[in-house]
Amino acid sequence: MRKLPRDISRQSGQPVGVAGQSTLHDSAWLHVSGQARYIDDLPEPEGILHAAVGHSEQAHARIKSMDLSAVRAYPGVVAVLTVDDVPGHTDIGPVFPGDPVLAGELVEHIGQPIFAVAATSHTAARKAAKLAKVEYEPLHAVLDTREALEKQFFVRPSHTQQRGDPDAALAGAPHRLKGEINVGGQEHFYLEGQACVALPQEDGGMFVHTSSQHPSEVQKLVAEVLGVPIHAVTTEVRRMGGGFGGKETQAAPVACVAALLANATGRAVKYRLSRPDDMVQTGKRHDFFNTYDIGFDEQGVIQGAEIMVAGRCGYSPDLSNAIVERAMFHSDNAYYLDQARVTGHCCKTHTVSNTAFRGFGGPQGMMVIEQAVDDIARYLQLDPLEVRKRNLYREGRDTTHYGQTITHHVLPELISQLETSSDYQARRAEIRAFNQQSPVLKRGLALTPVKFGISFTAKHLNQAGALVLIYTDGSLQVNHGGTEMGQGLYIKIAQVVAAAFQVDVDKVKVTATRTDKVPNTSPTAASSGSDLNGMAALDACEKIKARLIAFAAAEYGCEQSAVRFENNQLVAGDIRLDWADFIQKAYMNRIALSSSGFYATPNIYYDHAKGQGHPFLYYANGAACSEVVLDTLTGEYRVLRTDILHDAGQSLNPEIDIGQIEGGFVQGMGWLTTEELVYSDQGRLLTTGPATYKIPAVSDTPPDLRVNLLANSPNKEATVFRSKAVGEPPLMLGIAVWSALRDAVASLTDYRYSPPLDTPATPERMLAAVTAARQWALAEQEAVS
Repeated sequence: MRKLPRDISRQSGQPVGVAGQSTLHDSAWLHVSGQARYIDDLPEPEGILHAAVGHSEQAHARIKSMDLSAVRAYPGVVAVLTVDDVPGHTDIGPVFPGDPVLAGELVEHIGQPIFAVAATSHTAARKAAKLAKVEYEPLHAVLDTREALEKQFFVRPSHTQQRGDPDAALAGAPHRLKGEINVGGQEHFYLEGQACVALPQEDGGMFVHTSSQHPSEVQKLVAEVLGVPIHAVTTEVRRMGGGFGGKETQAAPVACVAALLANATGRAVKYRLSRPDDMVQTGKRHDFFNTYDIGFDEQGVIQGAEIMVAGRCGYSPDLSNAIVERAMFHSDNAYYLDQARVTGHCCKTHTVSNTAFRGFGGPQGMMVIEQAVDDIARYLQLDPLEVRKRNLYREGRDTTHYGQTITHHVLPELISQLETSSDYQARRAEIRAFNQQSPVLKRGLALTPVKFGISFTAKHLNQAGALVLIYTDGSLQVNHGGTEMGQGLYIKIAQVVAAAFQVDVDKVKVTATRTDKVPNTSPTAASSGSDLNGMAALDACEKIKARLIAFAAAEYGCEQSAVRFENNQLVAGDIRLDWADFIQKAYMNRIALSSSGFYATPNIYYDHAKGQGHPFLYYANGAACSEVVLDTLTGEYRVLRTDILHDAGQSLNPEIDIGQIEGGFVQGMGWLTTEELVYSDQGRLLTTGPATYKIPAVSDTPPDLRVNLLANSPNKEATVFRSKAVGEPPLMLGIAVWSALRDAVASLTDYRYSPPLDTPATPERMLAAVTAARQWALAEQEAVS
């Protein structure tokens, strides 16, 4: 049974663990005891086979010939498939075409699967796959975003959002700055790699255990490659060992390959990618090349803006159209841009197709305006925080460049609170004094905001279903379309159901997500897992409650308004009955004790042709204040302290939310500082494991990390119990670290120069920024003399 927190007491008169209370993650004790099962932990059926694929060794080429005889002859190999062996569809693009399940004549990135192998062991399959003899005709490979821009080489058409006349505003502005930044990509580096098990069924169908954020998409694409109806395929997800967007679309090709091999052999097939294969074969966070042209007045208030964001999408569309669009939506971050034009480009390159990653383009878009605000502050010799506060959305300046009016101005008060609680002003003065007397070590400080839109920008995905069952002993079972990847979605949904009936949360069990229980599910992404699935589960509960209340009123002779659920009991007028006894009574009187629920997010729309609309139900907000110390001789640095204040609305589970905020911040910090993806001149990924790719360790976490939730801030939109999303927004709090590093370098010029600093801000890039700052200072001295 789930262990309940010690700090929650029944003396409160409330049931234990309902929504709004801090309750342990439903799998916490399973994780720490090693009992939580992932795909590779499932009992293996007798005769199971293991899959691997042969990869392209060229970034862009035609396959002239392919000899697989040595592959087939390798001991243990049972089947070898090429694209010609696929019985159904061969293109498994999630939104737009362009993703062959196995490449045919043309290959477009190093690591692209060109054939699949099933063997009696994981090792045999991988070794056999390396024995293929493939002859290529190399073609020119576009590997760089700038080359793609020059050649107008895109996976999807470019898009523009505009308000007013930015050209006139820029021309008439008292001051004007231009800048650019390269924002690096990021590997998901989930603890559990891509994995699945495909089990042929007696009726010609397929059952797939998948580590996927989107089980319905896996179901659909497996059905399509097999050439069978969707109802012939069932997918199940109990939990993932991390996802972060990397398992939204990228899990489907893995499942399709396993299913094709299972279908061909009639035997169960497991496909588990090794870490190097996973990193080479699957997409990552898009790296971006961004530019800005900003006009502003003497106070630093932005009057006009021309912004360009260009994402390196890789060889196929995947989700890039929506990712670049979200970067455009968030290129304002928290600031009113007045007259503005934002243009987005989906650049095609002959590299692996990049995909969803926590923030979904929003973080990359925010980077360009945060750089611009810092640059404005240095230009005007102002504190960057002051410039940020002057440009925040507020009454009268509250419409975004894409036409959505911001109705809830949370950030001004939130930032004011954080400025006070973090002692920002006193520390700013202290750091200036320290830097004046410290020739080598320089400290930096930055306080940056986050405004992040909540909803899928693809309108049809903003829907969810749920199934709630009550058994005769009063226990409840819930199934919904959301998936659990460690973020605590299952326990939050359990808390929502417990709150609906006012019973202890240990009476509620959330079962594995399955496509034969709740169909046509949306991915668990866009920070909407709790919003969508919580409301769907609540809808199912309300339907059951209506039946139970009507029955209780009739049974006990009172008005329905006198019936309520309270602390594991039914109260009907003067009658009090234990919850389990009442449920048994309802069953004996043939009251239906189950219901499906459904929710569709209201009031969202976007006109792509006009670049205007209301794409988000609401905005999540937060802010972080980070202090760093930089060694200007080596480029090495430490984050000393970070203060975070985040708005989770009426939190469903405060401790879970704080954990998400801490993890999101550290992951965002890693993206901007240490996580560098390195490619060869031929487009081969060189950072293929933890020895070469540096994710943040515990030692990288600020030793002084203070995280608080904004008090008394219920969501004004009708979300589940007035909560707000906390999945993606905290990642962008890491921007405070990058901005603080620039602040430390700027101190070398008495804060008069804003150093260029591409991300990730590795020690090498920090040294380059230090050199640029010193050269600028020297040039200034020479000009004066």
